[in-house]
Amino acid sequence: QVQLAESGGGLVQPGGSLRLSCAASGIIFNFYIMGWYRQRPGKQRELVASITSGGSTNYLGSVKGRFTISRDNGKNTAYLQMNSLEPDDTAVYYCNAESTVVDGNYWGQGTQVTVSS
Repeated sequence: QVQLAESGGGLVQPGGSLRLSCAASGIIFNFYIMGWYRQRPGKQRELVASITSGGSTNYLGSVKGRFTISRDNGKNTAYLQMNSLEPDDTAVYYCNAESTVVDGNYWGQGTQVTVSS
């Protein structure tokens, strides 16, 4: 049974930081590209950042220089370090695992991030 367990969301003031974690189980972690998506109020879900098993990364333009995606293949966990948070970053953040090796595309349950003073 595949599970992506997210943690680390919460309420933070503008300019603050949060680190999201996504612990994966039930998959061969190295087969999967790990991604963080978000869905802001009234908007469609968008890709924030992704990372391959080899460490290649991709970022949404508006978060470049502020967010950093990483993964620990030994712990089957992906992370999203979010710095200099802005109110426009308020969203539900979802972890995604998508394989280019096997037929697999999985989602976490989502974690709320609220940036407000």
